[in-house]
Amino acid sequence: MSRPPLRHAEPPWPTAADVAARRAAGWQPYPLDSFVLKVHSRCDLACDYCYMYRAQDTGWRRQPRTMAPATVERTAHRIAEHLAAHGTREAGVVLHGGEPLLAGDRALADTVRRLRAAVGDGVRLHVSVQTNGVRLTPQRLDLFGALGLRVGVSTDGGRAAHDRHRRGADGRGSHARVSAALRLLASGPYRPLFAGLLCTIDLANDPVRTYEELLAYAPPVVDFLLPLGTWHGPPPGVDLTGRRTPYADWLWAVFERWYGTPVKETAVRLLDDLMALLLGAPARTESLGLSPVRYAVVETDGALAQDDALRTAYDGAARTGLDVWRHSFDTLLGHPGIAARQWGADGLCAHCRACALHRVCGGGHFATRYRRPTGFANPSVYCADLAELIRRVRRRLAADLPGAARRGEPPAVDGTDRPARPVPVLDRGDDSPTPMTAEVG
Repeated sequence: MSRPPLRHAEPPWPTAADVAARRAAGWQPYPLDSFVLKVHSRCDLACDYCYMYRAQDTGWRRQPRTMAPATVERTAHRIAEHLAAHGTREAGVVLHGGEPLLAGDRALADTVRRLRAAVGDGVRLHVSVQTNGVRLTPQRLDLFGALGLRVGVSTDGGRAAHDRHRRGADGRGSHARVSAALRLLASGPYRPLFAGLLCTIDLANDPVRTYEELLAYAPPVVDFLLPLGTWHGPPPGVDLTGRRTPYADWLWAVFERWYGTPVKETAVRLLDDLMALLLGAPARTESLGLSPVRYAVVETDGALAQDDALRTAYDGAARTGLDVWRHSFDTLLGHPGIAARQWGADGLCAHCRACALHRVCGGGHFATRYRRPTGFANPSVYCADLAELIRRVRRRLAADLPGAARRGEPPAVDGTDRPARPVPVLDRGDDSPTPMTAEVG
């Protein structure tokens, strides 16, 4: 399919006209299979890097504190409607916030039951909750076990690392409470509920020590998150000239420790995805690769929204003007911000498309590309860091898998001798991209 030109110079890209041009050229959206429900819009911590309450967007102030039962019911109906329309037999729902546990046990249980009843027995529905961990108790975990509700917890490592940012409104750290909850979750009968850990990278923390502090809880998976930021409000420590790559250095130290152990201790999603992409397999997250984004956010009042991370760009960046009362999820798929993240390489700016690594980095997280006046039609503010990390991991894999690098095809990633597709990038030598810098328009 030929790609109609995208009007990258018009702020803010993308626009409804871009979506219309893509549809005219034959593009059809991918159905959604993941849904984030904001069951509570407030939080009991005051983390200083929070994109929800500390970024450009103030929309949370206008949200009701909790999602009303009628909104839950309507949302469940819309999800079931969408899955049935597309013949989807497996999907995921994340109960989110704010801090979702503030909604209370009765509301959480009611939400899960309404969701499962709406989609019916023909859909395998994976439901999880993402929490700061402060309010996890044995009684709550017993309830979650009965509901089949898995639990993800946000923590930044040991006491010093965690309490530097993840404090209450009174300034007190939350590490002691979160650590106790994690020890409970990681052991005995609650272990099957443990979905994993989210950790926001802080360059002030030693990377290997941070990884090992998280590893102490034996998580099934660790998600290291790059701090959110844009070209106008860059993340801490990012070098906009591209001459230094501190986040690549930090993650490379984790990679060396994680990859070098004789027995895999846990999954690290960012690094697992990076290796998969280099070997020709798709990634599982939006942060890397070109796989279409297939999730949506439902706000506490029932509004349909884009990724919360967009709140770091400008006030209203995540809003769509749609809601579960009047609009289906199919309608949401036509929103420019949702559609653009399903276009693969065609959704990238010319600078990224010209780079040999764009199939791996995917242009970086959509939110980190924002820059006036070209909207999201830019490389990520992490361009240089991502490129450097990819090069280092690629060299390491090429050294360990010389046959694959020489033949131009990866070993099988599914236990067979069938090579994955697309062709990997292990055999490209050191074809480094030209990192986007503060001077490039």
